[in-house]
Amino acid sequence: QIEPDDRIALLGANGNGKSTLAKLLAGRLQPMAGEYARHPKLRVGYFAQHQLDELVPDDSAYRHMAARMPRALEPQVRAQLGRFGFSQERADVAVRSLSGGEKARLTLALITHDAPHVLILDEPTNHLDIETREALIAAINAYPGVVVLISHDRHLLDLTADELWLVVGGTVRRYDGDLDSYRAELGQGGGATVRAAGNAGTGDARKDARRQAADARLRLAPLRRVAREAEALVARLAAEKATFEAQLADPALYSGPPARLTALTRQRAELDRRIAEAETRWLEAEEALEEEAS
Repeated sequence: QIEPDDRIALLGANGNGKSTLAKLLAGRLQPMAGEYARHPKLRVGYFAQHQLDELVPDDSAYRHMAARMPRALEPQVRAQLGRFGFSQERADVAVRSLSGGEKARLTLALITHDAPHVLILDEPTNHLDIETREALIAAINAYPGVVVLISHDRHLLDLTADELWLVVGGTVRRYDGDLDSYRAELGQGGGATVRAAGNAGTGDARKDARRQAADARLRLAPLRRVAREAEALVARLAAEKATFEAQLADPALYSGPPARLTALTRQRAELDRRIAEAETRWLEAEEALEEEAS
């Protein structure tokens, strides 16, 4: 049973049926047996990677949205697109010319245009940059309805999911543990036997747990953002340093103008300094997170 304010992450190895379960919940598949109770007026927003390929290449983001909102005026259609980062200019660009991230944002805009009661998101961050992922996390946390997530993005799950459901062996049940324990058990070869809970923790106790988890997410969000940004900066600077290292390894450099060698050496030293600073910020943020979470 799914409650009106549940935030659920589906766990399980690839091929165990997470996406199949998501399609069943979204009404894209019908049950082969058993019972499935769903309110007839329930609105569900369903996002999956294959939907990016279902966009019409020659149509613009505006035309896609206008088709979903036939009774809306143009300003209302553009306002919905604007919430997902589409300026008036980008809203009129053909889909074939949009980036993967823009297509993902357009799909998210399309599935949320009618304020669904339930959001089912299957790998929603695959094409999104860091800034857009953070915006998605904030939107999910502000969203008042049910969220069901499938994602390999640990950062996303840490900040949005209150419950973990394990899909394994043709079953789905609540997982009695956290993401760290799940990863640890997978590492020990226990992917098919990780522990799960039955129907424990229902009613007021579950609501209290969700409320506490939401408070913890909000409290830790700034530290997680600092850690994520520092991590990304370290990766970017390391890539820049690799470029300089390749140039410094070129024998022709040492027979050319000395000024170029001096400039490259100084730039590499500056990158080393910036990398050290970013690594320090990253480490401090991770340590602060551990202290706050304990």
